[in-house]
Amino acid sequence: MEWYLKVLNQYTDFQGRARRKEYWMFTLVSSGISVILMIVDYFIGIKIWDTGLLYLLYGLAVFIPMIAVGIRRLHDIGKSGWMMLVIIIPIAGFIWLIVLYATDSQKGTNDWGECPKTFD
Repeated sequence: MEWYLKVLNQYTDFQGRARRKEYWMFTLVSSGISVILMIVDYFIGIKIWDTGLLYLLYGLAVFIPMIAVGIRRLHDIGKSGWMMLVIIIPIAGFIWLIVLYATDSQKGTNDWGECPKTFD
């Protein structure tokens, strides 16, 4: 939960680096919250554009933090945040972006700062 709150606190920080753990824990917790909100929306029955109201509001609330942590994650492996636009390529772009997000941190300092991960 600390990683999730860390990303929310840095929701406008598009500089620096984010570890794999930070990105994936935020994604995991955010996905879990989304599923719970979808279930609650189903039982409450409030819909906007065929989507539950709570789920939609939560999605809007975490949209910018998700982009920010994704860009910082790409910085951690030495890529520009613009690499996130690879998602535009159908199917292959999604797979490529997942591979980039799963890549281990670049050791030492790169253009975006010190490595947040300590290597043993």
